[in-house]
Amino acid sequence: MTESLLITASIFIVTLALLMLRPFKIHEAVFVTLGALAILLFGMVSFTDLVSIIEIVNGAAITILSTIVMSIVLESIGFFRWAAFNLAIRSNGSGKALFWYINALCFLMTMFFNNDGSILITTPIIIQTLNVLNLKMHQKIPYLLSGALIATGASAPIGVSNLANLISLKIVGLDLIAYASMMLVPSMIGLLSIALLIYYFFRKDIPAHIPIIYRETDNWDQRTSELSSQIKRSHPLMGPVRTQPMTPIDWRMFIICIFIVILTRISFFVLQPLGISTEWPAIVGALCLIVLRWIKKGIKPTDVLRKTPWHILLFALGMYVIVYGLYNAGLIEVIVGQLGGLVADNRFNTIFIIGVLLTFMSNLFNNLPSVMIGTLSIMDMNLEPALLHAGYFASIIGTDIGALILPMGTLASLIWMHILKKNHIHLTWRKYIKTTLFVIPISLLISLISLYAWLEIFY
Repeated sequence: MTESLLITASIFIVTLALLMLRPFKIHEAVFVTLGALAILLFGMVSFTDLVSIIEIVNGAAITILSTIVMSIVLESIGFFRWAAFNLAIRSNGSGKALFWYINALCFLMTMFFNNDGSILITTPIIIQTLNVLNLKMHQKIPYLLSGALIATGASAPIGVSNLANLISLKIVGLDLIAYASMMLVPSMIGLLSIALLIYYFFRKDIPAHIPIIYRETDNWDQRTSELSSQIKRSHPLMGPVRTQPMTPIDWRMFIICIFIVILTRISFFVLQPLGISTEWPAIVGALCLIVLRWIKKGIKPTDVLRKTPWHILLFALGMYVIVYGLYNAGLIEVIVGQLGGLVADNRFNTIFIIGVLLTFMSNLFNNLPSVMIGTLSIMDMNLEPALLHAGYFASIIGTDIGALILPMGTLASLIWMHILKKNHIHLTWRKYIKTTLFVIPISLLISLISLYAWLEIFY
């Protein structure tokens, strides 16, 4: 190992350790920024490299930030309160129905926003819903764990639901339509496998019937008001506990906002072939929601400025600087030298070697740096286009689905564990891993087989 690789790898490992441990509860972006500064000071990344990195990262980070802004606006008009009470009401006392409703909610939230944002949004909704229904602790775990795994893994079907996916797409040179056409079916099969396996694993803990206390009425606002009286404590996303009827939702504004979100999402795919990158329609969509809320509700955008996680820009830029330092120091050459020949042999090898490698790396190092290292490695293997794309898609399955074996595999999983702890829900790593070791390897294998079969049809 060369001296430069040793120094860079040491900085990388220390940064990851600090990310996992978070001493003194210091924010993740601080450690990543310090690691990136160390890489720059040691000269592992040049100023020219830094300019290139900013060009790669900024569009993806702005897109993710804009979707989070949209979620903040929807939260303020009661969207998530509506979603939480709908879960309780629509399940109609069926624990099984509630399980599938929660999984559908988590999937849709990731598809419309992104995986980290989905975890931040859906976990409090699920916790509040389960509290309203007065479920026992062991009965809550299947809903919480399945929701987290689906919300995190659901970033695989389309490229705009994950920061790492967007960055890697730009490196590989694929557009969103090509990505979705190749990844939608295999990753959806993988997600369905996760949901079915979790349902089977927790089948004895999922209650057949959940008593719900409200009068039979077709008035939705009356039902939600009656259910709200059952809430024992408040949550910042749900609003304070209210004993009086809650203010009815402005349904006309609600529908317009949802329409803007859907239109923004569609515009990513429609406008990209015209040369318009994803951050522009994302910014326009976010501004439309902010202005609409300001006009209709009189709510100024100060809460958006306060709640938006601007640190994502620093986190993405810093992490990529560190990974690029590893690239310059020769780590990629090691991976290419050891696996390049096998990967280039045929599509089956490409998919399974890359998929398993990125699964291992993601659970060991976290999926954000892993997908970047994997993408750069694949690019340096000089693969023909069909194998290059197959390797890239396999890396996404490894980092979005395979990474779920350990909580440290994704930032979203770590955020989820932190939210559970804040809400006094005790879930040990042992319990988490006991479940994921049964669910994820099987789902990963099914996803990779599905990807191989799907690409065989197209190529």
